[in-house]
Amino acid sequence: MESQNIRPGHLTAHQTARVLGVRLDAVRQMVRRGQLTRSGGTPRQPWYPADQVAALAAKRRTLDAA
Repeated sequence: MESQNIRPGHLTAHQTARVLGVRLDAVRQMVRRGQLTRSGGTPRQPWYPADQVAALAAKRRTLDAA
């Protein structure tokens, strides 16, 4: 279930996973590795900065193309 009260410029965990083309568990692993930071929400429904997610998605596309 996605939060209805998310701040502009942020994505839910589900939206982040969709943008990155990964599962939710992979999003959690990216946070643990320091590749992605939470920017609000709750412990069970975190938010992530949309610009950081977009940059990470671009980096992943670049690495996949190499």
